[in-house]
Amino acid sequence: MRFNTLLAAAVYSAAVVHADVTDDIKEGLEDATSSVASVVESATSAVVSKPTFTPTTLKAPFLEQFTDDWETRWQASHAKKENTEEEWAYVGTWSVEEPTVLKGIEGDKGLVLKNAAAHHAISAKFPKAVDNKDDTLVVQYEVKLQDGLECGGAYMKLLQDNSALHADEFSNASPYIIMFGPDKCGSTNKVHFIFRHKNPKTGEYEEKHLKNPPMARITRSTSLYTLIVKPDQTFEIKIDGESIRNGSLLEDFTPAVNPDKEIDDPDEKKPADWVEEARIADPEATKPEDWDEEAPFEIVDEDATKPDDWLENEPTMIPDPEAEKPEDWDDEEDGDWIPPMVPNPKCDEASGCGPWEKPMIKNPAYKGKWSAPMIDNPAYKGVWAPQKIANPNYYEDNVPANFEPMGAIGFEIWTMQKDILFDNIYIGHSVADAGKLQAETFDVKIAVEKAEEESKKPDIPEKPKSPMDLNFMDNPVHYVRERLDLFWTIAKGDPIQAIKFLPEVAGALSVGAVLIIGILLSLVAGGSTAAPSKQQMKDAAQKAKDAAVDAKDKVAESVSTGVEKTQAEVNRRSTRSTNAQ
Repeated sequence: MRFNTLLAAAVYSAAVVHADVTDDIKEGLEDATSSVASVVESATSAVVSKPTFTPTTLKAPFLEQFTDDWETRWQASHAKKENTEEEWAYVGTWSVEEPTVLKGIEGDKGLVLKNAAAHHAISAKFPKAVDNKDDTLVVQYEVKLQDGLECGGAYMKLLQDNSALHADEFSNASPYIIMFGPDKCGSTNKVHFIFRHKNPKTGEYEEKHLKNPPMARITRSTSLYTLIVKPDQTFEIKIDGESIRNGSLLEDFTPAVNPDKEIDDPDEKKPADWVEEARIADPEATKPEDWDEEAPFEIVDEDATKPDDWLENEPTMIPDPEAEKPEDWDDEEDGDWIPPMVPNPKCDEASGCGPWEKPMIKNPAYKGKWSAPMIDNPAYKGVWAPQKIANPNYYEDNVPANFEPMGAIGFEIWTMQKDILFDNIYIGHSVADAGKLQAETFDVKIAVEKAEEESKKPDIPEKPKSPMDLNFMDNPVHYVRERLDLFWTIAKGDPIQAIKFLPEVAGALSVGAVLIIGILLSLVAGGSTAAPSKQQMKDAAQKAKDAAVDAKDKVAESVSTGVEKTQAEVNRRSTRSTNAQ
C-alpha cells in the first residue's frame, strides 16, 4: 500500500510540475511570437498600400463574402460523426475575421476554421435550390492556409436538396451531390472532384472520383479554386484562374458513369482439361554425357602472381594512433583500455596487405544444373475466358452533368492545421460573373500578398520542415522531438487518428511508459539526484521569450528594407487589375 501511494504521488508531482513549466514556456514563446507578428504586420502595412473591402454588386444563386450578417446564413454543427469506429462530435469552432497572415484587403473577412486536430462542420442553406439541368454549373471559392497544411482537407460539399437537409444537423452522413477542393495528408495531395450519381435502375447512389486530380497548392497566400461543369458533359478545374484540368464526366471518372454493356458469364467455369501453358519442357530431351553438373562456378587462378608492392607483413587493421583513453576510464572496473582499430593507411598505398592468396576466377567448364529446353506446347488452347453475356444491370446515362438539385453548402473537415480561411464563395451558372468576382477580389489581394511576401524575403529564415518531411539522419534529436509533438497535438483531439497517422510514435511511447515506471521505481527505492527546479525552467523560458522579442526588431528592420520594391510591385499589379475590369 505504501509503495502504491508513493508511486502515485511521484507520477502526480511530475505531471503537475511538467504541466506548469510547459505552460510558462509556451506562454512566453506565444507572447514573443505575437509581438514579432504584430511588428511585421505593422511594418508591412506601412510599406504596402492595401485597398479597402467593398462588397460586390454581382448576383448569383449563392454568393458569400462573409459580411456582418453572415450568422443569419451559416449554422455550425454539433452533431456526432456517423459510421465511424469511435464517436466524435464536431467540437471545432468557427469565426469570421480578417486574415492574420498576408492580409491583402483591409476589412475583408473570411470564414476561419479555428482549431487544429479537431472535427469541424458548418453549413449554409441556399435561398433557393440550385438546379443546373441543361445549364452550366460554376463553383468557386478562396482558400487561405494561414498555418500551412500537413494533414487535412479544405474542400466543400454541395448538399442534396431534400427534406432531411432542413430537419437534421449537417454531418458526414448528410448526402452531398458534389465534393470539391484541396486535400493533403502525407504523400496524398490533390484537389477532389467527386460527384454522387444515381443509378437509374436501382435508385442507389455511387461516388464517381476524378481519375487524375490535380495537386493542391499548399501556400499561405490565397488560392482560388474554380470548377466549371458544362451541359456537354465536360468539366474544367482552374487554380488561381489558370486552367489545370479538363475532361469528360463520361470518360474521366471511376467507377465509370455507365456500366459495360456486356459482362463475363458468372455461371461459366473453365473446363478441367483446358491447357493454358504455352510452353513446356521438351519431354524427349536428355542431358548430354559430357555435362558436368558438379563443376564449381569459380576456380583458383593458377596463373596469378603476387604483386611486387604487396605488403604481406603488414596487418589490414591497426590500433588507432590518435585514440586516447577516456579520462573517466577505470582499469579496475572497466578493464584494460584498448584503442579502437582502424584501416592500415599503408595498405591504401599498395596493392594490398596481409597474407596473399591467388584470386578466384570464373570456371570455363561450369555449366550448372541441366534442364530440358522449352518447346511449344502442342496441347495449348490459349488463355481461358468466360463467354460474354448482356449485362442485366446495364443502363445508359448520357447527361450525368444534370446533377440533382443542391440545397446547401457545407464544410465538413478534420485537419491538423488551424486558421484555414474560406472566402468569396460563388455558386451559380455564369463563368463570366465568376471571372468578374475573381477580378474584384482574388486578383487584387493576391497582388498585395505576393508583394508583402517579397518584402519579407531578404532576412526571413527558411521555414522549418514539416514534421512529416523531416529526415531522421539529418538531425535525429530534432526528428524525434517534432514527431512526438505532432503525435500529442493530434492525440488531444483524436487519439485514434494519432495512432493511425504516427504508429511508430505510439509504439515507442508504449516502450517509454515501461521505462518511466522503472525510473519511478528506482526513485522510490533509492532516491536520485535533484532535477532542475521549476524556477530554473521558468528562467529558461523567459530567456527564450527575451530572445524572440529581440528578434522582432530585426524582423521589422528587414521588412522595411523592401519599401521601394514592394510599393512598385503593388502599384503595377493594382493598375493591371484595374485595367482588366
